[in-house]
Amino acid sequence: MNKPSGKKRIQLALLLGSLGLLGPFTIDTYLPSFPTIVKDYHTTASLVQISLTSCLLGLGLGQLIIGPMSDVKGRRKPLIFFIILYLLASLTCAIAPNIYFLIISRLVQGFAAAGGLVISRAIVRDLFSGRELTKFFTMMVLVGNLGPIVAPIAGGGILAFTNWHGVFVALACLGAILLFTVILKLEETLPVENRVPSNFPQILRNFGSLFRDRTFLGYALTQGFTTAGIFAYVSGIPFVYQNIYGVTPQQFSFLFGVNGIALIIGSQSVGRLADFIQEKTFLKIGLVISNVAGAWLLIALLLKAPLFAVAIPIFFFVSSISIIGTTCFALAIESQGHIAGSASALLGVLPFVLGSISAPLVGIAGANTGVPMGVIIFCASFLAFLSYFGLVRKASIWIQAIKLSKQK
Repeated sequence: MNKPSGKKRIQLALLLGSLGLLGPFTIDTYLPSFPTIVKDYHTTASLVQISLTSCLLGLGLGQLIIGPMSDVKGRRKPLIFFIILYLLASLTCAIAPNIYFLIISRLVQGFAAAGGLVISRAIVRDLFSGRELTKFFTMMVLVGNLGPIVAPIAGGGILAFTNWHGVFVALACLGAILLFTVILKLEETLPVENRVPSNFPQILRNFGSLFRDRTFLGYALTQGFTTAGIFAYVSGIPFVYQNIYGVTPQQFSFLFGVNGIALIIGSQSVGRLADFIQEKTFLKIGLVISNVAGAWLLIALLLKAPLFAVAIPIFFFVSSISIIGTTCFALAIESQGHIAGSASALLGVLPFVLGSISAPLVGIAGANTGVPMGVIIFCASFLAFLSYFGLVRKASIWIQAIKLSKQK
């Protein structure tokens, strides 16, 4: 597939961004259905929550497996296969006879959705490099960032007309639309001569080389720690806003939506100014904003400051996440073209792993304090800062020193 331009470039960004939407839509659209599912299956809330955990587990494992697979088999055929699997798993969720069947079906659904996430990012690396990669990725992220905003609203809208079974039927319809679009519009982007050998030891060596690559690992950890902060925010902010500050559900939806807009502002700033400001400069700016906002938020929560004093640093923290995430992805995957699927998988899994650790810690002191959330967000921001300057910057200094010594 040739590098697209003009209208085709926008169409490709919309398609790849929509594939990335499978993750948030698979996670968020059925959340309002939890109480009804408990009643329908005569089960417990904890078992229904396990259906969410199994989906997240599938998303994480799927990226680790599907990413390397796409380096071996190419992008298009595996993508089509996993979208078909996603469609079937969604329908299976809709007709699940009991909670245990639903849990297993959600595991498969999450695994299949990972195909859209990891392969769409690998396709970007197949087609673009340098600043073009950054600019295109910001277009794709613009679509992807709509997911956390639109998915819960879509789920609530579907439930206004049907029951929770209809939510999964709607997800199956989304899969069908994406399937036909991929078949009709997406060509193969990884030529046969650029694919890696089809053997398990080679896949392990590819992952090993990524972990040994100090620069790649630094970018991956920087992105991972900042995403762990956003997981803490998502887990803790409903309790902070509603339990501590007494905002209504409508006010909460507004405040949450405003922070969704912050994600879009951050990523699009990178795309618009990529021709004038280097990616590494943007990354440093994002890290500074993240740490300042994290410190401000923690102090505000400790002092029990007014709502606006909490909402403002959260807005800046969320906007910094999209700046850091966009630039880290572009810089990390730039030199991994030969194993872009494996690199994309690792970049996708680390945030899930670190986020799964940070999210439960938010409630460690109960539902009536926001201090743990503030501590985790600040620590995550600081660890991201250390990951960049301790790994990426030091690695670049060593590389420059080696080059100078060879010249002498």
